[in-house]
Amino acid sequence: MERIQIDVAEPTAYQAMFALEGYLAKSNLSATQKNLIKIRSSQINGCAFCIDMHINEALKAGENPRRIYVLDGWRKTDWFSDDEIALLKMTEELTILSKDGLTEATYKDVLQHFDEQTFSQIVMAIVTINAWNRIAISTNKPLLQD
Repeated sequence: MERIQIDVAEPTAYQAMFALEGYLAKSNLSATQKNLIKIRSSQINGCAFCIDMHINEALKAGENPRRIYVLDGWRKTDWFSDDEIALLKMTEELTILSKDGLTEATYKDVLQHFDEQTFSQIVMAIVTINAWNRIAISTNKPLLQD
């Protein structure tokens, strides 16, 4: 059964989400950092639409495909920098809030790599992709065609 597409039924809601994206576009976060957040959160949530979209964006931005291939197993590689590891830990903990939320250890680790403003921007990036994941999953958003 085809589901309601919120971008068609309630375009104003999408405009509000795009306002968050506009804010994030001006943030201190690099394209690589934003893509790692978006892809990892989307993997955890099982959002095929967002995984596909953000992997394509990361590749176009010059990300090494091998890093994307192993992103789900990032803890078992040495392909990610210390600040990216902190970012991935935070992404996982804020995406899976019911487990422990943002742990004190991860919070302290993130603050070793990022200032208060960037920390806040990371939180907003994680919140935003989780919202997009929930929209796409609940509406069975179809994959984009090439």
